[in-house]
Amino acid sequence: TILGETHEEEDEILPRKDYESSDYDRCINDPYLEILESMDNKKAQRYEAVKWMLVFAIGVCTGLVGLFVDFFVRLFTQLKFRVVQSSVEECTEKGCLALSLLELLGFNLTFVFLASLLVLIQPVAAGSGIPEIKCYLNGVKVPGVVRLRTVVCKAMGVLFSVAGGLFVGKEGPMIHSGAVVGAGLPQFQSISLRKIQFNFPYFRSDRDKRDFVSAGAAAGVAAAFGAPIGGTLFSLEEGSSFWNQGLTWKVLFCSMAATFTLNFFRSGIQFGSWGSFQLPGLLNFGEFKCSESDKKCHLWTAVDLGFFILMGIVGGLLGATFNCLNKRLAKYRMRNVHPKPKLVRVLESLLVSLTTTVVVFVASMVLGECRQMSSSRHSGNDTLSLQDISEDVNSSIKTFFCPNETYNDMATLFFNPQESAILQLFHQDGTFSPVTLSLFFLLYFLLSCWTYGISVPSGLFVPSLLCGAAFGRLVANLLKSYIGLDHIYSGTFALIGAAAFLGGVVRMTISLTVILIESTNEISYGLPIMITLMVAKWTGDFFNKGIYDIHVNLRGVPLLEWETGVEMDKLRASDIMEPNLTYVYPHTRIQSLVSILRTTVHHAFPVVTENRGNEREFMKGNQLISNNIKFKKSSILTRAGEQRKRSQSMKSYPSSELRNMCDEHIATEEPPEKEDLLQQMLERRYTPYPNLYPDQSPSEEWTMEERFRPLTFHGLILRSQLVTLLDRGVCYSESQSSASQPRLSHAEMLEDYPRYPDIHDLDLTLLNPRMIVDVTPYMNPSPFTVSPNTHVSQVFNLFRTMGLRHLPVVNAVGEVVGIITRHNLTHEFLQARLRQHYQTI
Repeated sequence: TILGETHEEEDEILPRKDYESSDYDRCINDPYLEILESMDNKKAQRYEAVKWMLVFAIGVCTGLVGLFVDFFVRLFTQLKFRVVQSSVEECTEKGCLALSLLELLGFNLTFVFLASLLVLIQPVAAGSGIPEIKCYLNGVKVPGVVRLRTVVCKAMGVLFSVAGGLFVGKEGPMIHSGAVVGAGLPQFQSISLRKIQFNFPYFRSDRDKRDFVSAGAAAGVAAAFGAPIGGTLFSLEEGSSFWNQGLTWKVLFCSMAATFTLNFFRSGIQFGSWGSFQLPGLLNFGEFKCSESDKKCHLWTAVDLGFFILMGIVGGLLGATFNCLNKRLAKYRMRNVHPKPKLVRVLESLLVSLTTTVVVFVASMVLGECRQMSSSRHSGNDTLSLQDISEDVNSSIKTFFCPNETYNDMATLFFNPQESAILQLFHQDGTFSPVTLSLFFLLYFLLSCWTYGISVPSGLFVPSLLCGAAFGRLVANLLKSYIGLDHIYSGTFALIGAAAFLGGVVRMTISLTVILIESTNEISYGLPIMITLMVAKWTGDFFNKGIYDIHVNLRGVPLLEWETGVEMDKLRASDIMEPNLTYVYPHTRIQSLVSILRTTVHHAFPVVTENRGNEREFMKGNQLISNNIKFKKSSILTRAGEQRKRSQSMKSYPSSELRNMCDEHIATEEPPEKEDLLQQMLERRYTPYPNLYPDQSPSEEWTMEERFRPLTFHGLILRSQLVTLLDRGVCYSESQSSASQPRLSHAEMLEDYPRYPDIHDLDLTLLNPRMIVDVTPYMNPSPFTVSPNTHVSQVFNLFRTMGLRHLPVVNAVGEVVGIITRHNLTHEFLQARLRQHYQTI
């Protein structure tokens, strides 16, 4: 018998109105575990060993993707800045700065145009991809989110976006790219490469796929920041909704593989010394140390904690403001940009690029302050342990629009890669005036808020870190200049400001703390970073949600939180369940199955039988047959509405000839006399599930009790399973026993995974609609169920911790009275039902 579980598959994203109009969610069960149960110990060990090898391969491939993105971003950026710098230096003397601006515009607009074109090819490649991956790991499938074409467009698009001068980062897209690698590599197949097929039947379940995606997302974080432990915690805190102990080691191992793969190749390429491991991630904060000549300097003191808490509050307020403005922009785009032709999205991206380039150029020329070069700028050699970072900090000072022996502090921030600007704010002392930092923060805040959400691959981590670092450096300058706190270390305040602003935007705590600690290689920063992030999160949560949750909500995704509120325990399962079910019988005619599948969008159906008046109460072999039922309209299901829907669905059957044939059979054929059901069971001549066909319309003479018959629950059957059975012609005729029905093996049932055929695409003209399908060998006869009186908190915890997609509500006598899906457990739905509950009291 092929059995399925009730969890581990993703629901497809639909507009919010589709979720509200559905009887219950688009849900799929986890495919079968028979392949594991049938293994002996040696095969199981090989299976686990292959999984570890695949996890390592995912980490290596993710590191290579990061290496590809980093190499070409550096190549394009250096090429652009060399041309622009020489042009600016030449035109400063000759007075042709307009030509330099046009050259810069030519580079930036070309790169951004290419990035927008790649998003047109695969729209899901836009943005950072973290909201989409968060949805996927929570159990909601975004179409195309883990396809090969997505990672190609994402990786190539983000390097053009960053090289094009947009205020975006490449670290967020790295998380999405790692998740795509994790989803596709263990499958050994791709829609984009249909000709490349491998006979690899393992890991063809959504639970394994979800675990690999979790590992890939963690590897993306680890490669971006050189933080394998932070990547593991990110996947646990912000990504995966379902976690198990065995997954922890695999995710950490994958993160380590990604980190050291990227470190190995970057260090070898940059230093020529392979195996030195000196550059752990794409973004490296360097080592924070006070100068040996400054005896009063300390990285931070207990007195500074008070300032850090205040900075956390301000960071939370700034993050909430950023999220509020970006939410309004996203709503405007959804109403006025997305419904229009796709060319409008490209024009919007070009407009943002044009505005950003002009603002950067004019601000550096007009608002920048020319400051005297001093030996203090070379103190970076003492503050950094890595020679390349110290050289990068010192060589990134720009002299644009300034006379000899001076440099432009605004151009030093704007005309450098974002990573170099962050290092400047962290490790250069005395290079930026408060006015410059204030103007830079304001311009960067507004432009990065406008940029996040346009149709280009874009990350938010690095822009938020740079914006926050400018804020922290401004605070340090003010404390030094106006309060006289000469002992403070400006780099520490820049780091805390970056943490405060980033925490106020994304509302991450544990994982972000570890990521920043690993990026700085300074464990003493653990306490101030943790306190700052907690305060920033609490402050921001008072006003709105994190930026990723906001974009998830705008998409109308039924994302499940970690827990429900205490007040929700006033509700019971019967208060939130969906009572109007679409169900199938153990033995169902093909015409009824086609009608059900074509008139509904549900991905799972209860398998039921009706408790008829001639059935006697009897318990035999876990089979409950109930009689003497007190019919209650509030707790049993109506069959009449469902039958009316099915009686109209034959118009969708493939040919009029079959409809006529069905009409003739229905008109001429008389139902055979039924033997006593109990006697059939005792003699074991037939299956324990009676042949009850759901193709009869309700009769006008039906009594109220007949219209509200209770339905005995026997299990759940998947849409994918039903479609596969119809596609393979698994059925038997009325004159035969159900034992004559062909049986499909586990491999045959999963042959089309993960993209099963659609019922509307099947050619059913050769199938006799009066044939019968026995679904009992393929249904799950023992899914998780709850009582109608179960508290909502218990329902929620069971649903989320077990990774369920549908939870039948069954009463004390085994009758299904409703079903609960993720739609019924979302915060908005529970709040609406709680208001109804208060109104009825």
